[in-house]
Amino acid sequence: MAERQEQAAPDAVMTRIGQVVMLHHAGDREEARQRFLSLWAEIGEDGDPLHRCTLAHYMADAQDDPADELAWDLRALTAAEELTDDRLAAHEGTLAVRALYPSLHLNLAADYVKLGHRDAARTHLGRARAASESLADDGYGNGVRAAIGRLETRLREGGPGDGPGWRPPRQRP
Repeated sequence: MAERQEQAAPDAVMTRIGQVVMLHHAGDREEARQRFLSLWAEIGEDGDPLHRCTLAHYMADAQDDPADELAWDLRALTAAEELTDDRLAAHEGTLAVRALYPSLHLNLAADYVKLGHRDAARTHLGRARAASESLADDGYGNGVRAAIGRLETRLREGGPGDGPGWRPPRQRP
């Protein structure tokens, strides 16, 4: 019973991450970066994989340097690889870890395109496409699949892949 109550209780760290995401979306990138870094220091390299995955996934968006964005997206993927379905379900209900991978690989593909590493981008885009089978047929799933298609087209056509304002959709684990 205590375990059920603990799982039903709000996750304070996830709430704090969400607050920083809102700050970032409101346009204060520098303050968001600082708060994300503070949270990262609290969580630690060996902290809860859900917290690390979520924070790193969003911290990547707050970066100005594409190499820094890549580093944070790689941290998110590493944390996701440590995440269990049970831990994710305790937070999101029925969401499975495999549903995170399309977005994580899509973001890595976009990072590699920005850095001019097209082969690495294609590798992660292929992984995103393969993993997208786990996505629901809903707005989010359709959005991720559409973003994968757009980046595939840009890579095929030799375009930059990250045109003005283009960002892969971020999934909130």
